[in-house]
Amino acid sequence: MSNYTDMIKPTDYGIHTYLENLLKKNYQIPTFQREVVWEKDNVKKLWDSIFRFYPMGSILVWKTDLKLQNHRAVGGHIITEENNRSDFQYILDGQQRTTSLLTSLFGGKIEGKDNFDPILYFDLTIEDEDEIDDTSFRKRFLFWDEIDDRGGTLLSNTGRMKRYREGLVVKLQDVRQDFGSLERKLQKGEYSDYDHPLRTRLRQIREVLDNYRISFIEVKGIQVAQVCQIFERINQAGKPLNIFDIVVAKTFRPGKSEKAGFYLRKLIEDFRDHAEGNFKDIDDLTYLQILAVLINQNVDNSNIHNITDRYLNDLKAEQIEEVWENAQVSLKKLFDFFENHLHLKGPHLIPFRYFYMSFAAYFYNNSNPDYKFLNKYFWYNSFHNNDLLTNTTQLRQHITFLINAKNGEDTAFERFLIDKNSLRTSSYSSRGRLSRAILALFANQEPLDWAYTERRVLSDVYYNLTDTPNLHHIFPTNFVNNNRGANQLDSNSLMNIAYLTQITNLKISDKNPVSYLKDYDVPEFTKILETHLMPSDLLEWAREDIAPENALDIFIENRIEKIINQLRTKLHGVNFEVIDTSVTDESN
Repeated sequence: MSNYTDMIKPTDYGIHTYLENLLKKNYQIPTFQREVVWEKDNVKKLWDSIFRFYPMGSILVWKTDLKLQNHRAVGGHIITEENNRSDFQYILDGQQRTTSLLTSLFGGKIEGKDNFDPILYFDLTIEDEDEIDDTSFRKRFLFWDEIDDRGGTLLSNTGRMKRYREGLVVKLQDVRQDFGSLERKLQKGEYSDYDHPLRTRLRQIREVLDNYRISFIEVKGIQVAQVCQIFERINQAGKPLNIFDIVVAKTFRPGKSEKAGFYLRKLIEDFRDHAEGNFKDIDDLTYLQILAVLINQNVDNSNIHNITDRYLNDLKAEQIEEVWENAQVSLKKLFDFFENHLHLKGPHLIPFRYFYMSFAAYFYNNSNPDYKFLNKYFWYNSFHNNDLLTNTTQLRQHITFLINAKNGEDTAFERFLIDKNSLRTSSYSSRGRLSRAILALFANQEPLDWAYTERRVLSDVYYNLTDTPNLHHIFPTNFVNNNRGANQLDSNSLMNIAYLTQITNLKISDKNPVSYLKDYDVPEFTKILETHLMPSDLLEWAREDIAPENALDIFIENRIEKIINQLRTKLHGVNFEVIDTSVTDESN
């Protein structure tokens, strides 16, 4: 094992030493680094910190023999070359500052700012306005478009142009490379005194350029997973780096005459562009883990034994290419199953994210999927009292189970167990597995709107309007709080929730359900309530204009029975056991 002092080594370099090494192509910037957002004020603030000898933050460099896809240029300067080097220095954090420093001294091109000259100038006449000064940097550091008066036609720049001609506004790079000429120009003018404040300030900026040291943290001999973790912790303001970024950069292959190029990010984005529905927008990591499962199952000697970072890091472009064509078919079948067989309109309702991997393995090269079996598999695992798919060991077992079913082998579900009290106390705020399962079951019924009874609530358009579907409290919380009666149960239970359109939800507001249901009571309304798995008690109370003191409790208990009966139907043939831990707790 490497010594810790070798693995993480703080060091520092002068500004020019660092930039010259960059231009000599001794550093690379991997493509998972985000695009630079170049702003004048940010560049000036950086240089003002340097001018005051304030620390500007460390640049993180990863030393490794791993070859990644790189940005070819920084600020218009080529920093990457095609060669057979065996070691690399990747800038993991500091691309923004590097670009600012490089273009300020050496010029270049800024993305989206055509014909803009990013070389920076220094106005020797600008003094600090007070002891704590956070404004004068805008006047002290200047770009050419803030100096050039365009032959006297741009009056706002006339004063700065005059100072430039007198040698009082100087190019930063000239201070270091041609200091003697700048000083002689001042000496021949009105500033012959060596200790004149302007000549003192010129020497001060030269001292800054010669002596300011940039702090570096160099890491080497560490695993990819650790690099991702380090990047995320030091780059808190930006998007975290994950293993997908690493794999994209590592598997990138430029196109050559004898072999096509490979770019995983574009591969998946192209798939998303042509796939239908909302499930195509699952995150990049899930796509990568699905591919890892398919490679494990279908590529000989792949050595991809798990979906953890340790094995994802070993994925190869050739392996992905081998499964990709059939993987796309598998993914489309998977998304179609969720959306059009289960009637779920998006990823927010999937109880276990590992379902994507297990189902993809089943659909891969499967021309005759058994959808009745898959329905049973989905609801069995979603509602079972035990969490059956929360780790990679369980995932392997599930994949084996589904592959056996795909191959026509006998597959039987063990005893199914459900706890009434878990349903009773379920809450959407937890966003846990059971909460998602309950909402998925409600969606699976394709609930109809109360006001427009021919209209399904969960249309694609409706789903896309909000990440969290419009959930309505059947017994509104404020109403229950103000009319507690003999009710003991929580009105925030998912047993008291229904999908409704926003218009209907707003109209109902905090009204008594016995009152508001009268507005929707049409002959077919009982059937409408069935699509919400709601018992008919509520409608009967509304028609009689009176409800029991514990109406909420009765409603929830009866709805639990409807849900359990619905699951019994879906799990026909499975040993089905119901318990109620609240009763056990009370007896104890």
